[in-house]
Amino acid sequence: MKSPGRRMSDPRRRTGEHASFDDVDRQILDLLQERDRPVAVLAEEVGLSQTPCWRRVRRLEEAGVIRGRVALVDHKRVGVPMIIFIGITAPRHEISWLNQFRELIETIPEVVEAYRLTGSTDYIMKVMVPDIEAFDKVYKSMIERLEFSQINSSIAMEELKLTTAVPTTYLTPMAED
Repeated sequence: MKSPGRRMSDPRRRTGEHASFDDVDRQILDLLQERDRPVAVLAEEVGLSQTPCWRRVRRLEEAGVIRGRVALVDHKRVGVPMIIFIGITAPRHEISWLNQFRELIETIPEVVEAYRLTGSTDYIMKVMVPDIEAFDKVYKSMIERLEFSQINSSIAMEELKLTTAVPTTYLTPMAED
């Protein structure tokens, strides 16, 4: 019979893009996504002693499942209450344009998220600014530096849901021996 500590080092758990996990790993991820906590508290909540719990967290970090631990900042309290979603249509579908676009948005701190899409809108960005004047500066900076076919902006009126938690219900369970 293998001990739980031995099982954690099972190479099947770290192979490929989708590593395998058990219910304790899922619990650890759910709790850490809710809020960071000391390992002693986390271990008690998942029913492990501190060392095995710490090893599991470390393995999740090494596998790239936990990418980092950050403070969640209230955007309104730091002076950027306005959220604007920008839909962009590229003038042409070329890797060189995509690379220029990537470089452009990396230089604009107000762009906090950006995605390439399917459908009639090629890209969508989430921008945080203090007011419409600041957004206009971001907009002008963009059109000054790169050609766009179309830009559509929508100002968020109300935040209905915001979470940084990733659903863990789709984690691949570890195969039993």
